[in-house]
Amino acid sequence: MSNEITGAAKKRVYADVSEFVEQYLSELYQRQVTDISDTVWCPEWWRHPEAAVRLDALWQAWEHYRMQGGPGISVWFLDHADPHMTKLFDPRGPFKYCSVRNGHKEMLKRLPLENPDAALWTAPENGLWDKSHPHGA
Repeated sequence: MSNEITGAAKKRVYADVSEFVEQYLSELYQRQVTDISDTVWCPEWWRHPEAAVRLDALWQAWEHYRMQGGPGISVWFLDHADPHMTKLFDPRGPFKYCSVRNGHKEMLKRLPLENPDAALWTAPENGLWDKSHPHGA
């Protein structure tokens, strides 16, 4: 028996992140996410850019690690799923104003920004920043 993974096993289990969240992650992470909980979730998670990117990264990593065999899924939990899901479930995170009962709330806005003065930034030379410059390291 060869250690090589067959062509069939190399194929993705889930077609996309939505299928992964619906068919796997929502079954795997069973949490109380209603009213009196300190764990939040938005049933319309895809409307939150941070959540969508994190969940897509989780799906991609899961597809990668499942093919590794051995401790691959353990690595996925410890290095990927647990940190991302902690951020997503956090009441101060991207689902802050959402709830399972009341649904999605579009209350969080992008971070406020002001354009920096381009003259303040220098290009690194040989990978090093100019230490005499105010933004040099």
